Amino acid sequence: MRVLVVQAHPDPDSYSAAQLATVERALDAAGHERRVLRLYELGFRAAMTAEERRVYNTDGPIIDPQVAEHADHVRWAEMLVFVYPTWWSGHPAILKGWLERVLVQGVAFALDPTTHKVRPLLGHMRRIVGISTYGSPRLYVRLTSDAGRRTLTRALRHTCGLRTRTTWLGLYDLDHSTDAGRTAFLARIDTTLRGLR
Repeated sequence: MRVLVVQAHPDPDSYSAAQLATVERALDAAGHERRVLRLYELGFRAAMTAEERRVYNTDGPIIDPQVAEHADHVRWAEMLVFVYPTWWSGHPAILKGWLERVLVQGVAFALDPTTHKVRPLLGHMRRIVGISTYGSPRLYVRLTSDAGRRTLTRALRHTCGLRTRTTWLGLYDLDHSTDAGRTAFLARIDTTLRGLR
């Protein structure tokens, strides 16, 4: 399967980087073809410009060459894998900006000119995988609605086909986790991704 991995963490020595390395090894072992976007390393600009907002509802909403390249990666992929920490109950700003600037009209969806209803354009996407860490315990995350997870497994999935499956891997209460717990989570990532078809 063709897999696009999107990682959002500024520290190349972080636990998120260890998760990404595990993802890459697992995808390679399973024989998938992969591309990786390390958003901070690439210097991806999170904020939409005024000009991008002006053309957002047109047939040409992408005017930044880097965004166009990332959109081509999305069109190429059959699986999207997101690796990021949950901050303030959601995505890091750089990942939220990536979603807003890359998954635009003509890439993720089309608008019906008469009804203005959204028509999905990511019907080729077979799976969406989210991998995230949380500083808070699972119960607190549930009470605050887990916005990052919902964005990927519900909102993004609505731009895909009905057969698109979702997989969520979350490590909760990271602030109180042990080395053994973090190692076990990496093993869970490895096993899960090796088994995806």
